[in-house]
Amino acid sequence: MAANSSSVLARARYAQQQQQLSTSGRATEDARQRRRHHRHHRERIGNAKRRMMTKVCSSTTKTDDDDDLSAEVRGDFPILDSTNDAGMRIVYLDSAATSQKPKEVLEAHADFYSQSNANVHRGVHHLSARATELYEQSRAKVAAFIHAKTDREIVFTRNASEALNLIANTWGEKNVEEGDEIVLSVAEHHSNIVPWQLLAERKGAVLKFIGLDENECLNMDELERTVNERTKLVSLPHVSNVLGFTSDVERIVKTAKSVNATVVLDACQSVPHMPVDVQALGADFIVASGHKMCGPTGIGFLWGKYDVLSEMPPWMGGGEMIQDVYLEKSTYAPPPGRFEAGTPAIAEAVALGAACDYLSKIGMDRVHEFELELGAYLYSELVDNIPNIRIYGPNPLKTNPKTGKNFERASLAAFNVDGVNCSDICTLLDQLHGVGCRSGHHCTQPLHRHLDVLGSARASLYIYNTKQDVDAFIAALKEVLQFFAEPI
Repeated sequence: MAANSSSVLARARYAQQQQQLSTSGRATEDARQRRRHHRHHRERIGNAKRRMMTKVCSSTTKTDDDDDLSAEVRGDFPILDSTNDAGMRIVYLDSAATSQKPKEVLEAHADFYSQSNANVHRGVHHLSARATELYEQSRAKVAAFIHAKTDREIVFTRNASEALNLIANTWGEKNVEEGDEIVLSVAEHHSNIVPWQLLAERKGAVLKFIGLDENECLNMDELERTVNERTKLVSLPHVSNVLGFTSDVERIVKTAKSVNATVVLDACQSVPHMPVDVQALGADFIVASGHKMCGPTGIGFLWGKYDVLSEMPPWMGGGEMIQDVYLEKSTYAPPPGRFEAGTPAIAEAVALGAACDYLSKIGMDRVHEFELELGAYLYSELVDNIPNIRIYGPNPLKTNPKTGKNFERASLAAFNVDGVNCSDICTLLDQLHGVGCRSGHHCTQPLHRHLDVLGSARASLYIYNTKQDVDAFIAALKEVLQFFAEPI
């Protein structure tokens, strides 16, 4: 994008958000000063871009300080060698939104279409049998990856959002009645709020929300006070996509099961980053998305206990999900086929299986250990180098009194800096330094209202990121903040 059009967009976005801040009584500078500032904004961005064009782009050569894991895998992700329009190497720090894809996954997707493409389950010819074999092999790979009892407990969906809607429209329709209570938290992704709102409206159920404790983790004491004999469902995040906490699943399950409530875990931010054993967790359902775990977009999955799935009615009708169809009625296939109407995303499922293979070869214990260390480094570098910063969620450098160990925190940091709009920070990180972070509410508007902010900037890491990436981010963030601090 040209400097002129980019800066105009940044100015418009900035002006809109500053007007909202002013209306709420939280404007940090006089509006006229901001307008004067932005009259010079376009020229200054242009000058800064020209200065950056004269610099040598950051080297992609690995250093002795790079962790062994990132050094091993970084070459598997071809997109990380790309540059932006200004010729700067891209530093990708947005993996909580979607991960990049290794060559093995890209090749599995392409190979399916070039060597095995056919519809599944309905044909006896060679290609159809081959496609069916690959599709069902991938289901088995996902089941093994999360330690399910059987691959019959894995339902392929378009994404985690569809998986949550499937639960709400099948299990929820059958089991939730007027006056029943559904317990969520203020930290939920919209996908773990809206389906339950719709269900509650249809059924006359009541939504209850628990808050955060002093460390901005789920308030487990409040959960225990909230759950009661009317509670039918407890649906909470395994790991928060903004606060980075890891929920105490054992306590959640114990509390819910004390009143025979069903437990759903949003595992989108846990399955890609740590070992997940669904049998050990004790939940009734988990949902996850493929694109956050090195897989393609357009594929996710629902895991549910088989006896629970077997009692659920179908949601969507069509081919594949039937057993017999008559003019007057139909009978339905057993799980998981009952919930997979129509032609599925076959190539995407095959590629998701390849992603499971890829991560399994690395070892999820190793992935988790690496990300805990890199995430703590990100947190400490922000605290040590950026004045007036507010990082949301638990401090991984602080001891959790309940465990005697440091707080476990996902390798992400959502933050704000006093006096500077988060969207402007991320815009200039990208335009001037090639650093890709995310700004906004991250699909958690209720959480940001709870935190009394409109949005936040978020840097999120994965197995291919290095301390060098974090250092580049910190250096760029310093320059961006200095840009806003310069006198007009």
